[in-house]
Amino acid sequence: MKLNSIIIGEGSPLVILHGFLGMSDNWKTIGSKLAKEKEFQVHLIDQRNHGKSPHANEHSYELMAEDLKEYCQQHTLKNIVLIGHSMGGKTAMLAAANYPELVEKLIVVDIAPKYYEPHHQQILDGLTALEKADLESRQEADTLLSEFISEKPVRLFLLKNLNRKSEGTYNLKVNLETLKNNIEEIGRALPQDKTFKGPTLFIKGGNSNYIKETDKDAIRKQFPKVDFKEIENAGHWVHAEKINEFYSTVINFL
Repeated sequence: MKLNSIIIGEGSPLVILHGFLGMSDNWKTIGSKLAKEKEFQVHLIDQRNHGKSPHANEHSYELMAEDLKEYCQQHTLKNIVLIGHSMGGKTAMLAAANYPELVEKLIVVDIAPKYYEPHHQQILDGLTALEKADLESRQEADTLLSEFISEKPVRLFLLKNLNRKSEGTYNLKVNLETLKNNIEEIGRALPQDKTFKGPTLFIKGGNSNYIKETDKDAIRKQFPKVDFKEIENAGHWVHAEKINEFYSTVINFL
């Protein structure tokens, strides 16, 4: 599968994978900073069924890790720094374990390799309502989405998936049907025999409960060269909520 990406700058390759219902655009600020200040060539990737990348009926971490390997081959990338957030973090973990020759350093943002129960139902219901509605403006979409999601920042994040087709008509960039059909896959655990022995950093938002203290021993077994960093007063979207602290944490590790 030929993934869509935004490529910024010249230098050592650094690849960033967004989370569930996100897209490459979400990482443009940090990607541009890394390219400009630290001379990386930053690849912001749309994973399958997200952003401008192709839609498919299948959606799994094995396939997304394979997509990444193919992307690296297409762009002649090796010894990459790989950053993944949430769903992208799980893709990154599996890709590093399956293709260790590709990855020099791994950064996982606010996700553990464990199983998570599906917990996106309200968001999926809201996006389904958007898909079915005959929308005439983004304001109308926000009003409709607010019936399902009260938090304005979450709505703004989700509304990036709105695609203006022509004057006054919208559709969704994400392949909602496939994602709903494969929602169990999003929470799936990384198999315990999958390990990556290269330098690894797990970054946790201080207000997020995605990574717990009790998860750390299991993480160390699969990623023996791991460091943990917590960014205070940040939730699950730690990279968006605390850009400067997140950037410094990444640079200090690299």
